[in-house]
Amino acid sequence: MIKSIPFAKYHGLGNDWLVALERHVPADVATFAQRILERHTGVGADGLIVLAKPKAKANDAQVRFFNADGSEAEMSGNGIRCAAAFLLDQKGEKRFLQLEAAAGVKSLEKKKGADGAWSFRVQMGAPVLDAARIPFRPNDVAAPVVGYPLRTEQGALAVTVTSMGNPHCSVFVADFDAVDWPKLGREIELNDHFPNRTNVEFIRLVSNHEIEVRFWERGVGHTMSSGTGSCAAAVAAILNGLTERQVRVSTEAGTLHVAWPPGGEVWLTGPAQRVMEGKFYYRGPR
Repeated sequence: MIKSIPFAKYHGLGNDWLVALERHVPADVATFAQRILERHTGVGADGLIVLAKPKAKANDAQVRFFNADGSEAEMSGNGIRCAAAFLLDQKGEKRFLQLEAAAGVKSLEKKKGADGAWSFRVQMGAPVLDAARIPFRPNDVAAPVVGYPLRTEQGALAVTVTSMGNPHCSVFVADFDAVDWPKLGREIELNDHFPNRTNVEFIRLVSNHEIEVRFWERGVGHTMSSGTGSCAAAVAAILNGLTERQVRVSTEAGTLHVAWPPGGEVWLTGPAQRVMEGKFYYRGPR
């Protein structure tokens, strides 16, 4: 049986997402995500966002994030901006939104935009620095996990490990062309030290206010940008004493801005853009 499922497509600085309402999505969301996200036989995107009614009336929606391999992510900084843009496109003007994610309730403030092009400031929460909570093994490593010698096929690398609601491993490099970072990202994602796998950021220091980053996302692979990855990269740069508390993050698709005040929560500011709307003809599990 073929089911017609409406969707919209957005991108948050090149990190593209399909958005669908829960009432339209099949019960086997993982299989559906794999099918619709496939770039040759489906619509194609880095991830799928499923929106549902909020558990608390004070909030605007419940949001779930699915990767291209069908796995569910706890949080996405780019994805949550795309979800907010979808809601504003549906409901009209609103300055503040509260969205329920697996990583907690996130507050968003619309900074500017209309007609499918938006910019939001997102409350990302405090970074998780405790190894057991990231989770990272061995989990008796003192927090924060900075300069940990992670063994790889390319030798031991000094890594910084954090969580922004999802696990991150940050690696500093002097030159992106001098290292096969996609191969290394794939290897680190599956490292036994990360029981839930991990996202990986490769960071080049530009100045004490700017970093350039390449992203390997858990369950997706190479992405043009990442919201939680940009936050984790900025946190890693701050923990290593390389930057100030407000960091410009240069990605392959443009710029995000991250702020982490002392003892406070991380804030992420960036765009979300509507790309298209349509219907996906889903044939169900084979």
